Amino acid sequence: VQLQASGGGLVQPGGSLRLSCAASGSIFSIGAMGWYRQAPGKQRDLVAIIPSGGSTNYAESVKGRFTISRDFAKNSVFLQMNSLKPEDTAVYYCNARSITRHYWGQGTLVTVSS
Repeated sequence: VQLQASGGGLVQPGGSLRLSCAASGSIFSIGAMGWYRQAPGKQRDLVAIIPSGGSTNYAESVKGRFTISRDFAKNSVFLQMNSLKPEDTAVYYCNARSITRHYWGQGTLVTVSS
């Protein structure tokens, strides 16, 4: 499974960005897809996850501001980020899970700064 993420950039506090991630390869093996982020000097943390069936799950820090969605026909997952804060600055990684392993995209940088 290969994951190609896009959509990062520089945005002012209070602004919005939409991240996209397209999966290719052995996509039949994918269950949940999601987004993680890693700020400088910190560990990589879950932001949001959406399973192939069932409800989504969000980190407390992004609830009410971020929305994860999935297009099964296009094998893609999206992260709509609104009301961005400087503490949202991080490299965002697309993630896909099969029964046996996690797959990671290359990461896309989101910088929230005035």
